[in-house]
Amino acid sequence: MAEVSPFRGIRYNTEKITDLSKVVVPPFDVISREEQQSAYATHPNNMIRLELNRGGEETGSGSDPHGLAAGHFHAWRSEGILVQDRKPAFYLTATGFELGGGTVCRFGFIGRVRLTPFEEGIVVPHEKTFSQVRSERLELMRACHANFSPIFAMYRDPGDALLKEITDSVAAQAPDIDFVDANGHRHRLWRIVGKALTGRISDALKHRRIYIADGHHRYETALAYRRWMTSAHGALPENHPAHFVMMYLTAMETDGMVILPAHRLLKSVSADLRRRLLERAPAYFHVERVAAADPASPDCRAMKAALEDGGLRTRIGVVMKHETGLRLLRLRDGVMERLFADRIAPELIDIDVTVLTRLIFMNILGFDHRRLDDHRLIGYASTLAQGVEKVFAGEYDIGFLLNPTRIDQVRRIADAGLIMPRKATYFYPKVISGLVLNSLAPENVDHPKRAAGN
Repeated sequence: MAEVSPFRGIRYNTEKITDLSKVVVPPFDVISREEQQSAYATHPNNMIRLELNRGGEETGSGSDPHGLAAGHFHAWRSEGILVQDRKPAFYLTATGFELGGGTVCRFGFIGRVRLTPFEEGIVVPHEKTFSQVRSERLELMRACHANFSPIFAMYRDPGDALLKEITDSVAAQAPDIDFVDANGHRHRLWRIVGKALTGRISDALKHRRIYIADGHHRYETALAYRRWMTSAHGALPENHPAHFVMMYLTAMETDGMVILPAHRLLKSVSADLRRRLLERAPAYFHVERVAAADPASPDCRAMKAALEDGGLRTRIGVVMKHETGLRLLRLRDGVMERLFADRIAPELIDIDVTVLTRLIFMNILGFDHRRLDDHRLIGYASTLAQGVEKVFAGEYDIGFLLNPTRIDQVRRIADAGLIMPRKATYFYPKVISGLVLNSLAPENVDHPKRAAGN
């Protein structure tokens, strides 16, 4: 049974931080080095100092980044930069963004969800994680005792009735927060505090499965943090904050649920390995050249059209360093079944990222699990042009261009208790960090004069 409850969120004090666009950031795992530097320069209270601290670069010494993040977190609370709501609430959010020439709005709400192991089937994953990233996130949580960004999760609601009830409840109410971020996305937030409605929200989700869309590392880290707390302090009370994690929840069927492709960009792929791919690929794929424009400003319309032209059939684009052309790999019929039918579940065998990982990475290129678990050797791009540009610029040796995973595939795989390879999906837009924070400290109480709201 899923336990979803309101909580006393910690938020920026809008009397002191009047422009929230200057302090919010995306989740840590999509922030580039350049974006990290820019966020630091934007505002002294930017969430980057908590979510992805630069450590010694900030102080000019070898300081621990997680210790610095904890210092900022406690200082900002003490100074009233961050304040905690007096009453538990769900936090309804609306994210407006451009898509296909029009404006789309995705509604969801942020609450607190009781942690359960994946094997219980209450909260379920759909993809693997990187072990080094889990370890790093655990160190941050141990230092700060807080969730700085919500996990992005989904539930099934074909009629979208729950979100409609919540949004109807605030139809005549001005949002508590309303701003446009640096990407042009509009963010609004309302606190939902009425006990009757918050009770209905909790009841509505009791018997529904929760699917993690984005934030697998953070959920696994929360489980590890609870184990660490238990080992340090013994059995924890049932209502201890370490038993919970902050989540953004939305219906799979709601408007604005978008999955972008997660194109793979690889480092340390030698010229010999790149040649091996071209030599061995025809045994498994139909290989064809696709015209590309000047590498300095690639126009990838031809490749995009070629990828989309296959319908549900697997097509993967390839871009290589020192080459200006793009190649399209069209999977031959029956290849995956012939090679892997006895090792890969039917729900996974036809997924593009499975073809890429098992056939191309492991079978053709000879990568082992250790290589695939090294997040330093792989990058991601959500647009085809960005992926091509990074390879042409020499930042990566090779790029693999994919179609997006479909949401019905995510649900089918999670329901079967299976997981896809790492970064199989790129849900868009991301749920930003800085709207609401969640304290994991057992005292979890603010001084009344610093508390926000009612």
